[in-house]
Amino acid sequence: MKPQKLIVVIGPTASGKTALGIRLAKKYGGEVVSADSRQVYRGMDIGTAKPVCGVQRGRCSVEGVRHHLIDVVDPDEQFSVADWKQMALEATRGIIRRGHLPIVVGGTGLYIQSVVDNIEPPRIAANPTLRATLESKSLPELQRMLKRYDPDAAKRIDIKNPRRIIRALEVAIMTGQPFLSQRKKGKPLFDVLEIGINVSRSGLYRRIDERVDEQIRAGLVEEVRGLVARYGPDLSALTAIGYRQIILHLNEKMTLDRAVERIKFDTHAYARRQMTWFRRDKRIRWIHNPEEAEPLAVEFLSK
Repeated sequence: MKPQKLIVVIGPTASGKTALGIRLAKKYGGEVVSADSRQVYRGMDIGTAKPVCGVQRGRCSVEGVRHHLIDVVDPDEQFSVADWKQMALEATRGIIRRGHLPIVVGGTGLYIQSVVDNIEPPRIAANPTLRATLESKSLPELQRMLKRYDPDAAKRIDIKNPRRIIRALEVAIMTGQPFLSQRKKGKPLFDVLEIGINVSRSGLYRRIDERVDEQIRAGLVEEVRGLVARYGPDLSALTAIGYRQIILHLNEKMTLDRAVERIKFDTHAYARRQMTWFRRDKRIRWIHNPEEAEPLAVEFLSK
C-alpha cells in the first residue's frame, strides 16, 4: 500500500509559514499540525507569534482551518520531541481518517525531522540528580559543557534553549554517546513534500523587527509579567527568546528599549540557525513567494 501524503511547510521564524500553511489547507482540503516548540505552551501567545484560534466545538480553528498541537501543555510541564512526535502522529492519522490532507507547519527542525524521517528520539529516563545539577548552571556554562561533551550537538541544536542543551547533556553524559547519534531512523511513515520558504536575509530581518515591535504593542510585557507572577521567573519555558529579555527588563536589569533590541538581535541569530539546519535537507523544495507552492503541491498530490 502506498504511504499517505503529507505536506510540510518549513522556514525560519517570521518567514510566512503560517499563512502559507493556511493557504494550502484551504485549497487542498487540509488541516495544519503545528511544529513549533514554543506554541505548544498555553498562555505563551504574543511572544511565540501564536496564531489566534477561534474555538469551534473545542477545536482550534484559524481562518476556518483546523490546527493541532497548539496550547497542549502548561509552561511548567515537561514536553519532549518524543511527546510531540506521538501527538503529531495521532493528529496526522486523525486528519487522514477524516479524508483531509495533513500539513505540518513549523520551524522546529527536530520536531519536523522526527516525523519526516521517522526518527525515534533517545528514550533515556531523566536523571533527577543530574538534571538538578545542570539546571543550576547558567546558559553560558551549559553551552561550554555541551561543546565539551557533544560538539556536534552544540553546532546543530538551539544552544539558546537550555531545555534542549540539558536534554542533550543528559543523554551524552549518561550514555557516553553523542545525543544526535542515538536517534534511530525508522521506515518512512508518509510520502512527503517539504516546501521551504526562502526569504532574503535583509527581508527576513525586517519582518522579524516589525513583528517584535507589534508584539510589544500587543502587550508582550504584560504577558510576561503574568506568566512570571504565576510560574516564577526561573521557568525553563520562559528562557525562550522574547521572554527572557522582558524578564530582565521587569527585574530592572535592562531598559525596555534595550530588551527590544536584544529580542530582535537574538531572533535574527535564531533564524540563521534555523536556515543552517534546513539547508542540510536536500529534499526541501525552496520557494520565494507563496504562489510557487501551488504547482509543487499539484504535482505532488497528482502522483
